[in-house]
Amino acid sequence: MDICDKVVLGDYICILALEDGVDIIGMTRGRDTKFHHTEKLDKGEVMVAQFTENTSAMKIRGKAKILTRYGELYSDQE
Repeated sequence: MDICDKVVLGDYICILALEDGVDIIGMTRGRDTKFHHTEKLDKGEVMVAQFTENTSAMKIRGKAKILTRYGELYSDQE
């Protein structure tokens, strides 16, 4: 594992559900991107997620506040 891998694999995000039924979908790393894990959050619930050797991306469906080391953003905003 080189230094770039360590930086990516150490990254966390925090997701705060702003409504019931927010879906978080983990997507695989590698040749074929596939869904590998899903979670459902209700309003007020928080999930702390980490990018790993298996997780290269996350899809968030529903209204949520997302905190990253790069700042904060909101999903499902018009």
